[in-house]
Amino acid sequence: MTIRPIVRYPDRRLALPARPVTAFDDSLRELAQDLLDTMRAAPGIGITAPHIGVPLRVVVLELDAKDGPQTYVNPEITWVSPEMIMHREGSVSMPGINDEVQRHARVRISYRDLDGNMHTEESEALRAVCHQHEIDQLDGMFWIQRLSRLKRERLVKKFEKMSRNS
Repeated sequence: MTIRPIVRYPDRRLALPARPVTAFDDSLRELAQDLLDTMRAAPGIGITAPHIGVPLRVVVLELDAKDGPQTYVNPEITWVSPEMIMHREGSVSMPGINDEVQRHARVRISYRDLDGNMHTEESEALRAVCHQHEIDQLDGMFWIQRLSRLKRERLVKKFEKMSRNS
């Protein structure tokens, strides 16, 4: 399909909540394929429609080749474990920048597939981190907002410097 341009931090569109998908049609399937192609080219393991400037609640994850890509439409977290883990995160919208973020160790989400069928999934470790990270993005919360002000400011300065030098 198509590799689309990625919206770069600090673009305001990354701070806007995405709208729910209401039409489960060929244009949604095309968007999901474009997201997958764009994510692989970035490269990354997760991407949302807002990352390419489309304000819809669509996430594509591809954590390993064996399981292949998975598309989540209108995902919502319905349960979180009390246990927390630290995990190094980054974003296709802020390449070259990453840091440790505290997340719930396990989550349960509800979502629709590309045909509109409802599903529930429980995840742990990396997949749970990715669900939380990408659903935050759908809600308009960029991952660095989970960091202390000091860490966030340091990363933003580093990204600005990297962007000027590239």
